[in-house]
Amino acid sequence: MTQPLAPEQLDRLQSDMRDRLVQLRAQVAHALEHSVHESHEFSAGEVLDMEDTAFVRMVRELDLADIERDAAEIHDIDAALARMDDGSYGQCVDCGEPIALARLEAYPSAKRCYACQQAVERAQGM
Repeated sequence: MTQPLAPEQLDRLQSDMRDRLVQLRAQVAHALEHSVHESHEFSAGEVLDMEDTAFVRMVRELDLADIERDAAEIHDIDAALARMDDGSYGQCVDCGEPIALARLEAYPSAKRCYACQQAVERAQGM
């Protein structure tokens, strides 16, 4: 059985998540700025051929995919920090057992233990 987290472990994980939030928010801001810049650069009066138009569309889609991925991670971290505040952090939301420290160190916003996460992924066909 996994032991509950010690206060210093919680503090370190919380600090890591807060640092990651800063990094993610900067990435989202940069991606948004890049997307806007690319849109203006390609629409500044130039007549685009089909290849240029396809390239612009691909760049926008990649930027949006990056933003969506980062936004999902921000959401997961915010939820983990809320679990820290309410005292449920480190407990699996499915079985209620403690989540192994090694899992939380690898994925601090994990809300399920390894076994329950595997079951969810199998059920989703991942």
